[in-house]
Amino acid sequence: MAKKALVTGVTGQDGAYLSKLLLEKGYDVYGAQRRNTGVSHWRLDRLGITNDIRFVDFELNEFSNIHRVLDNVSPDEIYNLAAQSFVHLSFEQPLYTSDCDYMGPSRILEAMRTLYMEDDVKFYQAASSEMFGKVQEVPQSETTPFYPRSPYGVAKLAAYWMTVNYRESYNMFACNGILFNHESPLRGKEFVTRKLVHNLVKVKNGDQEYVEMGNMDASVIGDMHQTIQMQCI
Repeated sequence: MAKKALVTGVTGQDGAYLSKLLLEKGYDVYGAQRRNTGVSHWRLDRLGITNDIRFVDFELNEFSNIHRVLDNVSPDEIYNLAAQSFVHLSFEQPLYTSDCDYMGPSRILEAMRTLYMEDDVKFYQAASSEMFGKVQEVPQSETTPFYPRSPYGVAKLAAYWMTVNYRESYNMFACNGILFNHESPLRGKEFVTRKLVHNLVKVKNGDQEYVEMGNMDASVIGDMHQTIQMQCI
């Protein structure tokens, strides 16, 4: 019997590539997504795997929904890649970010504990380099002290330690992966590198005069709306 993997954030860059890898390894992949008629599967479509994924409605903010999905699917492995992932937005929506990025994975862990206490179900939490924030050493390692500088980083750090706590308290297979910036053709245009390349192509083709970026010296305080103009060379 094929192993079953539940992937949250399945429509994102990482979720799409992970799902493709798991399918190639013979897994049954359940793609957890928010119940929304506007959900886009363009990344999965580009990888040619949309029809191979079993989609389930999944909401990080609702424990009963999480518990029900885990009970129905009975996955062997759970990969939590879903999050409110924009650092700047986390300053505008700190409570929502905390609920999604900290309480969301905490709800998954608690549902796992109540449902699979005797089973060997594996959990992976996508942690973030934003947990280092004001970095204490370069390069960072797994022993570098954390110093988050945004609500996003704080929420991810809380989820990191909650994952460690469930592993050590209940002997669960629960681990973190600290992800630094990573790019691909499936990166969203709202991220700076993809935005830059996309708009430089427009400049090169004569469709626009310059690329407008946000404040390159942005910090927690200061003018967050300052812009710069970049000419295509």
